[in-house]
Amino acid sequence: MPLECPEVRDDRVRVIAVKKAEYAYQVLHTPLICDDTGFFIRALKGFPGPYAAYVQRTIGNEGILRLMEGRSDRRASFETAVAYADAEGVRVFSGRIEGTIVAPRGEGGFGYDPIFEWRGRTLAEMTPAEKNRISHRARALARLRHFLEGREPGKGEP
Repeated sequence: MPLECPEVRDDRVRVIAVKKAEYAYQVLHTPLICDDTGFFIRALKGFPGPYAAYVQRTIGNEGILRLMEGRSDRRASFETAVAYADAEGVRVFSGRIEGTIVAPRGEGGFGYDPIFEWRGRTLAEMTPAEKNRISHRARALARLRHFLEGREPGKGEP
């Protein structure tokens, strides 16, 4: 069932995910998850951060590569925060993947995948199964799964 949540703005994906989960739980009164993802480039002081979707729509990979011209620090990361809400409150499970910005390579994926390299390959050069095993979102969801299965109590960040 689709739910229109208020647009939360913050520089931290964790805060955005928590606020969405709090709102949704107040409306639906059922356990649920919400998430938010950001793309953080060190040389650009964390830009575009949680505004990655907007930046992708407006300047795209070409614009990011122009902003990176002449910069030697090419480090970047993706971060996802998954917020789980239930009657006991909201817990957050984060996942992160570190890589570098490179010239576009690969045919798969979407968004920043062609310019984000992890261990010698861009995300666009990976199969969906490979990407899903190592992605920021997969890491966050694995932490949530462990919490729900009771294997790692207390690993969620309140």
